[in-house]
Parts: sequence; C-alpha cells; structure tokens
Amino acid sequence: MKSSPRPQAGEDQGEGNAHYKFNEQAIFQQSSPHPSPLPPADEGAKNSMKLVILDRDGVINQDSSQFIKNPDEWIAISGSLEAIALLNQSGFKVAVATNQSGISRGLFDMATLNAIHDKMHHALASYGGRIDAIFYCPHAADEHCHCRKPEAGMIEEIGKRFSVDLTGVPAVGDALRDLQAFANAGCQPILVRTGKGETTLAASLTHADKALPANTWICADLAEAVQKILEMDD
Repeated sequence: MKSSPRPQAGEDQGEGNAHYKFNEQAIFQQSSPHPSPLPPADEGAKNSMKLVILDRDGVINQDSSQFIKNPDEWIAISGSLEAIALLNQSGFKVAVATNQSGISRGLFDMATLNAIHDKMHHALASYGGRIDAIFYCPHAADEHCHCRKPEAGMIEEIGKRFSVDLTGVPAVGDALRDLQAFANAGCQPILVRTGKGETTLAASLTHADKALPANTWICADLAEAVQKILEMDD
C-alpha cells in the first residue's frame, strides 16, 4: 500500500483524513497543522446559510483519465466559471470536494495541487466568482480512508466546517461515487453530463449496481445545474 506523502511546512493540512484549504479572501487561509474551525454559527445561521458543493474534475474543469497533473492541464468547462459566479451573486457559499489520489500515486505534489487551484481561483475571479473552500482527499482507493468518495467523510467535514445541516444541500458531480457520497451525507445529488457524466448515466440504465441515488437531478452541465438550483431557491 502506498502511503500519502507527508505534508511539508506551509502546506495546507487537514484534521483526520480530509484535507482542506479556505479561500483567504472569502473566509481565512487554512495553512497550519491544526487549523482553527470556522466561527460557530447559531442554529438560525446553520439553517439559513446557502451552500453548494461541487466536484472539481468533470464539473468545473475538463476531466482526464491521466489526471490533472499541472496547471496547464486545468481547463475550465465552458460556462462553469460563470455559473459559480452566479451562485456567489445569489448568496451561496461554494465548496469543492475532490478526490486527488494523484498525490498518493506520486503523479504530483502538494505544491502543484496548490498551483492548479491558484489557477482556478484566478480564472474565477475574472468572472467575479470565488470558491469559498476546497476539500480534497489525497488517498488512493487501496488506502481505505473515510474521506475518499464514495465515502461521505469529506462531505460531512464540509458540513462541520461551515456549520451547515447538509440535508438537501445541492451537490454536483459527474461520477457515481460523487453522487453516492453526496446522498450518504444527506445532500441533494445532481449529475452533470460533462466529464464522466454520460458514462455514469448510461451505466445506471443497464447495471443495477450502478443505479443513481434516489431523486438524483440530471443536468447537461454546471450552468444548467445552477439554473435549477436557483429556481428551487426562489
């Protein structure tokens, strides 16, 4: 079993399995070995905060079977950045939950992952948008962690960090494991047909063990998913 590389000084780290980094312009930078939690919310705030959870590859940016290994390989899907900006303008916090086993596989390191996310943040800023927090699992499947989707640990950590009840929180992914993790955490799963989405949908129609979670919304892309989220929010 390949173990995860030990984070270097100055890298963002997580408690337990899930790793995370907050947008310093949105909340604060999480960079210490023992990050401080978000300020506690009262029950009213917990129920009123509007949050959307997004997978990264295949939802925000183009996916690759060879992994996104450097900033040059990170290419936004048409309309995705504008869609995130629209969520921001409509009062939603946006968190990303992404499996990044390329770290454990030795395909890229933490500095490179941070550079990829810096590119994403800058690209979003050009549309007036932002991602409030990025949560990622660096482990390979054979490490049997609780944060790698389809396990719900990373999604549950988002709920804890934002002090949000995850029941019905819209969560967008392109792979079955995304949707399973979202559903297991109580979120509203939304499948987009970008990335692995078409393959995921086709498999769900022919293989009982690959069926989508109950009440999964199906949308063409993130832009359409956001429109539906906003319609349901009215």
